[in-house]
Amino acid sequence: MPRLREVGKDDAHPFAQTMYKFLFGDRDPVVEPGTASGTPGNWWSVFALVPDAFDHTTAGFQFYRSPDRKLDPKLRELGQTRAGFAVGSKFVFSQHSKAMRDIGFTDEQVAAIPAWSVAECFSPVERAVLAYTDCLVLQHGRVPETLFDQLKEHLSDEEILEFTYVTCTYAMHATMTKALRLEYDDVDDRVVEAPDPDGNYAGLDVMSVVDD
Repeated sequence: MPRLREVGKDDAHPFAQTMYKFLFGDRDPVVEPGTASGTPGNWWSVFALVPDAFDHTTAGFQFYRSPDRKLDPKLRELGQTRAGFAVGSKFVFSQHSKAMRDIGFTDEQVAAIPAWSVAECFSPVERAVLAYTDCLVLQHGRVPETLFDQLKEHLSDEEILEFTYVTCTYAMHATMTKALRLEYDDVDDRVVEAPDPDGNYAGLDVMSVVDD
């Protein structure tokens, strides 16, 4: 379950209630979770704890879907999906894998996102934005000039700024869903100490057998 409390339908602020109605119908998402896309829906009920944060981030969704955007929506979804994978958010990766298909990518291209650098199914501009996404998310904004030059061969300054903003926003969403254990990211950390089946391992210096 989420690490923070959820806000029920009756306690949500007016805009959250509007979104609840759209996503959950007449159900209270805390009592009867679940959206039409199969997600629990607790991203919404947790963000509703802070109404202006809820409104701000929802406005961000409106920003990237606005007809005023110059960036090709396919490139936008490519960055969002790769950002979700790079951060390790099953929620963001899963949701935007579906969005990739909706916007015209093939199953082969969606499946290639984890190992895009050795895939042959992406165009030069798609490979450039995937590489840029990795620099934004995995290198925290450290971008080689040669890569940026490639971006500028394909995209305008306005398109690059839009892509940078949206991709970094989704890296944040992916990070937050993991930290707060929301949606599909409500999982235990796999990196834990494995048990010693016989109880005889404590203090054993395994590498002593190869010492001179």
